Amino acid sequence: MSKTAKQQAGQTAEDQACEHLQQQGLQLIERNYRCRQGEIDLIMRHDAYLVFIEVRYRRNARFCSGAETVDRRKQQKLITTASHYLQQHSRLAQHPSRFDVISMSQQADTTSIDWIQDAFQVI
Repeated sequence: MSKTAKQQAGQTAEDQACEHLQQQGLQLIERNYRCRQGEIDLIMRHDAYLVFIEVRYRRNARFCSGAETVDRRKQQKLITTASHYLQQHSRLAQHPSRFDVISMSQQADTTSIDWIQDAFQVI
């Protein structure tokens, strides 16, 4: 099954985000973790932290950034999915964890990457 243009753009953005984060010293653990509760784009280790990362790409950020689209509902989905992941990978559950958002947008021939660490908290 071939990917749509939107899916391909999303995959390319995830590739770029992963590469950017690895250049910043993060280590990739898993990509596109899926369960019934949802999906987490990237799961990485940053020093002692286990980091759950949502990648958002906007071709045009004129109306809002990708980060602004991670609303309370999406945050709750990510939290629930991360909880499921930690239940399945108990050895990683001992690490402190956080949720980061990578917001990407196209500006002329350049892709801007905004890495928001600890973007939201589990309440």
